[in-house]
Amino acid sequence: MKKIILMLLVASVLVSLAACSPASAPATTPAPEVDPVDDNYRTFYQIFVGSFSDSNGDGIGDIRGIINRMDYLNDGNIHSGKSLGVQGIWLSPIFSSPSYHKYDASDYYQIDWRFGAEADLKELITLCHQRNIKLILDLAINHTSTKHEWFVQFKEARMNGDTENPYYDFYSCVTTAEKQNGISYQKIAGVDCWYECNFSGEMPELNFDNPEVRQATLDIAKYYLDLGVDGFRFDAVKYIYFGDTASSVEFWQWYMQKLKEIKPDIYCVGECWSGETEILEYYPAMNCFNFAMAQAEGVAATAAKGSSISKYTNYLDSYQKKVLAANPDGMVMPFLSNHDMDRIAGAFILDGNMRMAANLYLLSPGSPVIYYGEEIGMRGSRGGENTDANRRLAMLWGDGDGIGDPVGSTYPLKNQITTTVADQLQDEGSLYNYYCRLIAVRRRNPAIARGLYTDLKCGQKNFGGFRIDYEGETVGLFHNTSTEAVSYDLSKCKDCAFDEICDYIGMGDAKLEGTMLTVGPQTSVIVK
Repeated sequence: MKKIILMLLVASVLVSLAACSPASAPATTPAPEVDPVDDNYRTFYQIFVGSFSDSNGDGIGDIRGIINRMDYLNDGNIHSGKSLGVQGIWLSPIFSSPSYHKYDASDYYQIDWRFGAEADLKELITLCHQRNIKLILDLAINHTSTKHEWFVQFKEARMNGDTENPYYDFYSCVTTAEKQNGISYQKIAGVDCWYECNFSGEMPELNFDNPEVRQATLDIAKYYLDLGVDGFRFDAVKYIYFGDTASSVEFWQWYMQKLKEIKPDIYCVGECWSGETEILEYYPAMNCFNFAMAQAEGVAATAAKGSSISKYTNYLDSYQKKVLAANPDGMVMPFLSNHDMDRIAGAFILDGNMRMAANLYLLSPGSPVIYYGEEIGMRGSRGGENTDANRRLAMLWGDGDGIGDPVGSTYPLKNQITTTVADQLQDEGSLYNYYCRLIAVRRRNPAIARGLYTDLKCGQKNFGGFRIDYEGETVGLFHNTSTEAVSYDLSKCKDCAFDEICDYIGMGDAKLEGTMLTVGPQTSVIVK
C-alpha cells in the first residue's frame, strides 16, 4: 500500500513540474503537433503582400510567395522550434487595384494579377487551416478607386444628370453650398458635384446611406467568407461617416451582425486610429487595434526604454477593463507598429530594449499583431520623405528571394540592419529566435491571452507586474525593464500565494527562493 501511495505522489510531482517548467525545459510528454487552440486569442502576423516574398522573379511579393514561406511562419508542429509559430495571418489588400498598396480597389472580386489568382488564395486558405492558422483579409470598404466600375458609372450619371442610373447615389457627394469643413472633396468637371475623398482624390468615399451600397459591401465579405477566409481587418472604420461616430458605429454593428450570421466565430478587427474614447465606442461592434501601445511613444516602447513601468501596468489594467465593459467578449489588440508607421526597431538603441518591448506586448491580453520583419529587427521610416513606402520595404530573406522595395521608397540602405532571416535562423541568440521562444511562452501559458489583468503596483520604477485570473486559477506576470537584476518579495502580493516559476524569457534568468523572486535584466517571468 505504501508503495502505491509513493508512486502516486511521484506521478503528481511529475505532472506539476510538466505544467510549470522553465522556458528552456523540454516538453516531458508528447502533445498534438498542430496547435490545438480553438478560439480567437491568437498571435497574428501582418504581411504587406507586395513586399514579403516573390515567387516568380518579377520583384513583387505574391500569394505564392507566402505559400512558399509558410514553414517560416508556422510549420505545423508546435514543438519543432523551427518556425515563428504564429496562429494567424493578416494580408494587406489583395484585390485588383492601380496602386502598389492596393487600398484603392478597382474590383473586389478579382485578385490583383501581380499577386496571383483566386486559386492561389484558395490554396493558402487550405494550407493555413491544415495548420490551424486563421487567415484574414484587409478590407477597405469606406472608399474605392476611381477606376472601380461603380465610380465610373457614378461619375457618368452625375455628369449626365441620369438619376435613373443605379450608381447615381453610390458615392458620398455634395453641392458647393453643402461642403463641410474638415472633409476633403474633389469636383466633377462640368457639374456642381463634389465627391468626398478624405484620403486622396483617387479614393472616393462610398455613400452608406444607400442600402444598395451596404448590400454590395456585405456581398464582398460574404464572397470571401464562403471561399474560406476566417475574417477581416477593416480599414479606416471611422470614415464610413467621417465626423459622425454614432452613424459609423451603427453601420458596423449592422455589418458585423450580418457577418456573424454567416460565420459565428469570425475574427475581425477594426482600425480606428484615434484616442481611447473613440476606439471604445466601436467595441460593441468589433475589436479594435490598441494604438496607445504602439509606436516609439507608446506605453510599451517607453516602458521598455526605462521609463516608469507603472504607466504601462496601470494603463493595461485600466484599458482591458474598459474594453470588457464596452463588450464582455472584447479583446485588447496590441501591436508595436504597422504599415502606416515607422518601424519600431528604429526606436531602440539597445537590443535588450527591443526584446523587452516585444515581451510587454506579446505577453499581454488579447490578440497581438506582429508586423512582418519586426521579428528580425527590420528598420524603415519616412524620415524627411513623405511616403509610407519606406515603412513597407522588402523582407530581408537573404536566400536569393528577388523581392524588391515598393515604388517610391527612398530609405537609405546604410540605415537598414545588416543581418537577414538566413543569418538569424543560424544564430540561436538572434532576435528571430527570441521571437520564436517568446511566442511559445505565450502559447504555453493560456492565461496570458485570456485572463483578467490586475496591476500589482509593485512600487518600483522598472519592476512591475500583474495578477492574472483565468478559469479559477491565478498566475503572476512580472517584468524587469532595467539593465540590472531585481529582487522582489512576492509576499507583498495581496491574496496571491506564488511559489513556482512557470516560464521566463529575456536577457537574464529568474529564480525563486522562498518568497523572494529575483528577475534578471530586461526579463519577464510567469509564476503561479
